[in-house]
Amino acid sequence: MTMMKSILATALLAACFAAPASAKDGKAKAPYLHYLSDAQIADDVELLPPPTSMGSAEDIADREVTERAYVGRSAADAAQAAKEESFDVFAFSSVLGKEFDKDKLPRTAELFADVKKNLAAAKDAGKARWKRERPCPVNSCQWDPEKDASDWKNRDYGYPSGHSTRATAFALLLDAMFPTRKPQLDAFGQQAGWRRVIRGVHTPQDIYAGRVLGQALARDLLANQDFRKRLDDAASELRAAGFKDAVTP
Repeated sequence: MTMMKSILATALLAACFAAPASAKDGKAKAPYLHYLSDAQIADDVELLPPPTSMGSAEDIADREVTERAYVGRSAADAAQAAKEESFDVFAFSSVLGKEFDKDKLPRTAELFADVKKNLAAAKDAGKARWKRERPCPVNSCQWDPEKDASDWKNRDYGYPSGHSTRATAFALLLDAMFPTRKPQLDAFGQQAGWRRVIRGVHTPQDIYAGRVLGQALARDLLANQDFRKRLDDAASELRAAGFKDAVTP
């Protein structure tokens, strides 16, 4: 398949599987470099088992975990979860340090902005396929404790979690450049997913699906030679910015 055909196929996939929120807002998506073909996206989404049926014993138990996590969260946990509502790779500055900043690393920022959009195409496909309803612990989506009612109205489906997909894939791609920090990066990626449960917008089942999908997508990205060249360039930028432990993947 030529690059142009691959780009066209992936664009068509994104259009076909657009998430409900995207369909509502009617905004045109910005162009970006496609590193994943429609076939790769379909194969990776196929790795996910169907979520449990709504109202089944397992589904109820899954949602009860979110209820307990939401009710029992601390103020600090709630604040951190809310802060991560808009989540990109630079959230990993918690691990890599404050110099890991998009304004200081423009090439790295541009690369991971493209990564985020590639991941979104797969996440949207999964959500559109299964249409799993999100949780609403203690009717939080009605009484709006976070004061983000407009965000609730635009939420898409829950399975797989987009945040968990991104956090997992970002961690694995950063692992390739920072192998000595892999345990810390992976732990942060897992914690970021769990904080979506704390925030009350996903169940553990959604989070686990995002981890499986994120791992598969990261694997495919790392196998793409054009992507690897840009990742190598990002590693060079990071070293020039003082990240001495950044290596060329």
